[in-house]
Amino acid sequence: MTANKPGDPTTLNRLYGRAKGKTLRAGQQGLVDTLLPRIAVPDEGPVTAERLFGSPRPLHFEIGFGGGEHMAGRADMLPDHGFIGCEPFINGVAQALTHVDGDNGAGTPLGNVRIHHGDALEVLARVPDGALSFLYLLHPDPWPKARHAKRRMMNDGPVRMFAAKLKPGGEFRFGTDHPIYLRHALMVMQRHTDTFQWLCEKPADFLNRPGGWPETRYEAKARKLGHEVWYFRYRRS
Repeated sequence: MTANKPGDPTTLNRLYGRAKGKTLRAGQQGLVDTLLPRIAVPDEGPVTAERLFGSPRPLHFEIGFGGGEHMAGRADMLPDHGFIGCEPFINGVAQALTHVDGDNGAGTPLGNVRIHHGDALEVLARVPDGALSFLYLLHPDPWPKARHAKRRMMNDGPVRMFAAKLKPGGEFRFGTDHPIYLRHALMVMQRHTDTFQWLCEKPADFLNRPGGWPETRYEAKARKLGHEVWYFRYRRS
């Protein structure tokens, strides 16, 4: 496992932003009470495919999955892969659970998803180095004020951890509609060209959502507001 350095953002134990919104509906609360404990990432110990899914398989890790649309879409596309999603907002967790449960009978329940309600970096730190095939950070909270820059997930400490946990050839996907966060993220990733190769040859590569990248509700909301959305794919060198 990669050791964290004192002062490294990956060692922060405070979650910024809200953790709860509107009161959950009865059905959502029922899923939180019954389904979440069955598919929750264990609170302690290594986070491996064998432990979570009972067999070796490619592992995907999503940081802040929002309502779970992307995670559920990818899990449905790749049923023989394992998906780990982390989200501190309980209402988002509840929405994701409806997708995992099969959208109230409209779809097929997903058996290849595990969820952590809380801090993604705490769970990511317990993933063995080189174990992940994909890591996703889609539309994170931008914290646009300069004094809050250290709260952004796209910072050197977390990016070093992303590199450590991805296997060689693994892929880190990042998406945002916020221009300040975009500039900050590009600046950070430019400092990590020794570990990440930007998979971009032309503007269309970051202006158009790639195939196999399901839309999130935050992306849909951004488009409705007229925002431009940017998509980034980095390969672990």
